[in-house]
Amino acid sequence: MKAKQWFGLCLAVLFLVIFAFPVFAAQYTIKIGTIQPESHPDCVLMREIFQKYVEENSGGRIKVELYPNAQMGGDREMAEAVQVGILQMALPVTSITANFEKSFNVVELPYLFTTRESAFKALDGELGKELDNRLLRTGMMNLGYFENGFRHITNNKRPIYSLSDLKGLKIRTMEVPPHIAFFKKLGANPTPMSFGELYTALQQGTVDGQENPIVLIHDSRFYEVQKYCSLTGHVFSVVHILANKSFMDSLPADLQQVVKEGARRFISKHREVMPQEEQKLIVELRNKGMQINDLTPEQKKPFVEAAHSIYNQFKGEIGEDVISLAEKVAK
Repeated sequence: MKAKQWFGLCLAVLFLVIFAFPVFAAQYTIKIGTIQPESHPDCVLMREIFQKYVEENSGGRIKVELYPNAQMGGDREMAEAVQVGILQMALPVTSITANFEKSFNVVELPYLFTTRESAFKALDGELGKELDNRLLRTGMMNLGYFENGFRHITNNKRPIYSLSDLKGLKIRTMEVPPHIAFFKKLGANPTPMSFGELYTALQQGTVDGQENPIVLIHDSRFYEVQKYCSLTGHVFSVVHILANKSFMDSLPADLQQVVKEGARRFISKHREVMPQEEQKLIVELRNKGMQINDLTPEQKKPFVEAAHSIYNQFKGEIGEDVISLAEKVAK
């Protein structure tokens, strides 16, 4: 090949690199934060379903970056980052979103939902639409609801079958008003503290127990420092895809639909996977030495009655109309 031809070929390649690259470069980046580890279904399905679908169906115009393991902070910090546009999306529990829109605390009312089916029917329907509309005034929007699972009680004293079994137990709770009020009503001593401090607090006996979904009980290795796990199922822990509204509005209409469809596919698969994952992990917890007990409907009845007796306390904060709607659609 002559020098002139070689030079011409090199020049053509250079022009191709310089001018063709922008065509293939992503025009938009979606940064998604979550506190969950990479092995958690939230992260696995975000990569395998949402990220893959959005990047492929946007023709490479959208790049998705997932930040697991609380790299971007806790749920509260990430929600704040979404609100100001530092993150485009996050996957917080709805109790965190209640810090920005109080009506979301309706989802935290104990025994509002007693089955996954009733919860998702309400959240996909009237109740969810009402909450989503109220969320818009915060500068954020919801792209769909999924779950952490039902919250259960672990402790080192005894299995929980009745209200008397909880009397005086120091139970770590989230700093969520309906949760705290519920445990006070049961005669326990609710003790809000950071999740990051919880394992050590259980290990040292600072608190007797805690309450969380099965996946978190397992992944946090609480079986190492807790003997009993009672399947009270007192709160259905709801997670959602929180998005920055200005970012979503900035996307062309076709890309907005791609992102929303990616979210829908992720949520559909997540709802299918989580019940299976929970059953598998209950077996693993037993194999690791935890004593797990379920409650009969008769044993649960006093817990449910105690829970419903606190609802009136939150009519002012949550809104009487929202609580009435939730009770109607949750049946």
